Amino acid sequence: MKIMTCPLNGPRNISEFVYGGQVKAMPNSQNVSDADWAHYVFYEKNDVGVVLEWWMHSPSSYWFIAERHNATDEIIRTYPADELFKQRVDFVPDEGAS
Repeated sequence: MKIMTCPLNGPRNISEFVYGGQVKAMPNSQNVSDADWAHYVFYEKNDVGVVLEWWMHSPSSYWFIAERHNATDEIIRTYPADELFKQRVDFVPDEGAS
């Protein structure tokens, strides 16, 4: 059985978690092209090594970050997202959208 440690709930069976994609810089929502936004949402770098990933503990809906080696599948550490992200991102509605 594979165990992942949730920063909020402690060690849990990996089946309780959902992968949310790589952690990467979000483009500016005010001037990003549709193609660049699609690339941000749907494409990931596929380099071998340690990657930062979003994971969610499903029973508690708690999102956090995991450092994982994607070749060995070793989970190096997990931590709350606020260790990496210090500012809130507020989206301003597009005035031209209907």
